[in-house]
Amino acid sequence: MDMPRKQRRPRSKLSDVAERAGVSAVTVSRALRRPEMVSPLLRERIDTAIKDLAYIPNRAASILASSRSNVIGVVVSSLSNGVFADYLRALHDMFQPKGFQVMVFNSAYSPQEEEKAIVTLLGQRPEALILTDVDQTPYARELLEHSGIPIIQTMGLTDRPIDINIGISQHDAGVLATRHLIELGHRRIGIIGTNHDSRGCQRVAGYVDAMQAAGLHDETLIEVSPIPSTVKMGGELLGELLLRRPDLDAVFCGNDDLALGVLFECARRDIAIPHALSVVGFNDLEFAADTHPALTTIAVPRRDMARLSAEIVLEIIRGSGQRPKTTRIDLGFKLSLRASTQRSGRSIS
Repeated sequence: MDMPRKQRRPRSKLSDVAERAGVSAVTVSRALRRPEMVSPLLRERIDTAIKDLAYIPNRAASILASSRSNVIGVVVSSLSNGVFADYLRALHDMFQPKGFQVMVFNSAYSPQEEEKAIVTLLGQRPEALILTDVDQTPYARELLEHSGIPIIQTMGLTDRPIDINIGISQHDAGVLATRHLIELGHRRIGIIGTNHDSRGCQRVAGYVDAMQAAGLHDETLIEVSPIPSTVKMGGELLGELLLRRPDLDAVFCGNDDLALGVLFECARRDIAIPHALSVVGFNDLEFAADTHPALTTIAVPRRDMARLSAEIVLEIIRGSGQRPKTTRIDLGFKLSLRASTQRSGRSIS
């Protein structure tokens, strides 16, 4: 038996919201575009009316009327990697109370997909764009340079910022992780990582430079994958490395997911960490302190990158309008020393 079709209510208009809230249409428009200019009590009445009427704001008309979209565009490399989850949470916490919506696109570690995302986002007339990479395609870079809005490149550092660059030296962080293992007396130090993005490549390059400086470089100690990393991959790459180098006494993992996979694989093989194998990760994700043993790793200030990016954007578009004097901001990194590494039994020569 056919059910009678439910009568659809006509789409609500701005004037309907104003009437329901008992305010003028101008006040409703102001609350939608610049919520900080409306008192909290009035904003609550307007929000209630909007919900009651299922009102859908006309974004295109709002942008044309005010030349403001209140949208911040963000392109991240992954939506499944915990690094970017923390980063996005910090951006939302900064922008949403100020009346901005964060529009997120995923590049899936592909410069071409990042380029497509940038084209789409710029078509939405965002107030600013925040990117989690510093190596854009030539076309994407040209678009960004002529966009007329704040552009923040984060995570890595570049000598040629498009506008403002906030990050760390991924290369130097790789050097620090490797030197830590060398200073503990380890000599057969392997690396497992990925080369599908510039950050991973720079960490591997840092490892190679540190090993060469110590006279320890050996290509058989390197196991790198061309695809994005997973926990499972960490165990698989360690297995491949051990086939070639069963004498391995330490391993630097290009990120904490890989390191967690190494810990699991070592448990399966009865390889004692850190007594038989010291392990260092990268990023200091939340679980790193709670693994068994707790993971030594490079701590990256990703939340600080996000917060500072938001502060600079807000200052430019709602404050003084001035860019910071320093356009390349290095936030640095540190070694979070835990139980997954220990001094080797051999003396350091």
